[in-house]
Amino acid sequence: MARISRRGVLTGIGGVGALSLTGRLGARRTVQDREVMLGILQPESGDLGELGTPIADGAELPARELADAGSEFTVDIQREDSQTLSEAGISAAQSLVDAGYPMFTGAAASDVTIPVAQEVAIPNQVVMCSPASTSPDITDLADDDFVFRTAPSDALQGNVIAELALEERGWGRGASLHLNDAYGVALSTVFENRFEELGGEITATEAFEPEQPSYTSVLESVLADEPDFLLVIAFPVSGIQIFRDFYAGFDPDLPVIVTDGLIEDDLPESADNPMDNVLGTAPAADGPEVDAFTESYEDEFGRGPGVFNAHGYDASAVMILANARAGDNDGTAVRDEMRAVANPNGDPVGPANFPEAVERAAAGEEITYQGASSIVEFDDNGDMQAVTYDIFEFGDFELEVVDQIDFEE
Repeated sequence: MARISRRGVLTGIGGVGALSLTGRLGARRTVQDREVMLGILQPESGDLGELGTPIADGAELPARELADAGSEFTVDIQREDSQTLSEAGISAAQSLVDAGYPMFTGAAASDVTIPVAQEVAIPNQVVMCSPASTSPDITDLADDDFVFRTAPSDALQGNVIAELALEERGWGRGASLHLNDAYGVALSTVFENRFEELGGEITATEAFEPEQPSYTSVLESVLADEPDFLLVIAFPVSGIQIFRDFYAGFDPDLPVIVTDGLIEDDLPESADNPMDNVLGTAPAADGPEVDAFTESYEDEFGRGPGVFNAHGYDASAVMILANARAGDNDGTAVRDEMRAVANPNGDPVGPANFPEAVERAAAGEEITYQGASSIVEFDDNGDMQAVTYDIFEFGDFELEVVDQIDFEE
């Protein structure tokens, strides 16, 4: 059986659910039946909860595909809710380690990923692969190569925002309003440095705490010197209140740029404004097999994937392949096979033939995972080597991708 449990996630769903497996993928080779253990640590409540559950669904999808295909590989999945809080994330990650999971997909918020890595994953020699943590600080963690991510570093996104604002839109004076955490501070710093390098002026920078009842005073402060645009780095719950306060008391035509944490389809409706003045940036799902992933996600969950959902799928898929190749639920063994199944080595595999890919990995064949979010090639730090960013426009209560920017190391 492929055991999939969600602890502390959704009311009415408890314990361990089961997916039965029947049949075989084929008789080309014989691979011993075995169980792969995969944890999923995502924020299914709290400030990032609206984005976290769909990401966790994407991370669970490879296991469901194996079950649906009748694979001899069973995937024991345990979902844990980080609550978008570092202490809750540490506790949830420790629960996965104590239960014997050698690897997990997560976390999402950088302010959770960093302490989870330092206090749980690294000392316990457990692999973690984040689909959504983008802080540049993750790159240089002393992690003994146990920390990977399919999301790109904000060292890139900060440059995208600065160049979009100054070079493409001609806005020479900008202000930044950002979360007071590892994600917000680091991304704002990268943006500010690049914007000033290009000749722009930063009129104000303000940090804020999440989930406050009002952001009017901090908006008054950051907008006091009348910038040409405002950068908002936030998560959905805080972002909704920020935009409600913004549209209630400030110039609704002032251009605003938001980052990946606010690329959420329901944001305009929640803010009760079409948000025609807002642009956004986020890592794109632009991998070679994004279409196969999208079709599978829609079939399984009855909705289209959102931001970082493809990255969640790829993080889980690569770890499952590494586990299958290692032949053991051991963190060190999985770590040592991550690049062997992802980086250019052999025949391309991906979401379109994932059950076969797992079988081939277990048989020791040379494969190269081609993902939904990107080609998924890890550098020496466990970061992505090539990524694409989407440029969004909000308007009339909808989001639309209007441009893309490619990066390759």
